[in-house]
Amino acid sequence: MFAVEVRDHIMIAHSFRGAVFGPAQALHGATFVVDVAFISEKLDPNGIVVDIGCALDVLKAVLKPINYKNLDDVPEFKGENTTTEFLTKHIFDRFAEAARAGNLGRDGRELKAIRVTISESHVARAWYEAPLW
Repeated sequence: MFAVEVRDHIMIAHSFRGAVFGPAQALHGATFVVDVAFISEKLDPNGIVVDIGCALDVLKAVLKPINYKNLDDVPEFKGENTTTEFLTKHIFDRFAEAARAGNLGRDGRELKAIRVTISESHVARAWYEAPLW
């Protein structure tokens, strides 16, 4: 398998519901590093998995609506605990749409999977990976 990854970061605020979260039930901030990996069994005729520039443009567009936001106030997330795991799936869904639309510089049908990893710190991260088809 071949893979290419792009990276950016976001700064957010949010709170959680549920005793399991302890002090994180209160409003708090976080800086997340977001990595998106594109996985393919073979390279395209240009020798790439995806166009890195296109992937970075999509990443910036996907993150912009939640960067520097209180996620508790984002209507799309109403009633959700915006955990790291939840956010990996949210970002994956946006990238799956972009890949299927051909916005990554390659026919999305040629990609096997996408993996989104969010690092909360140097000791904790979560990821979501799924096939596109």
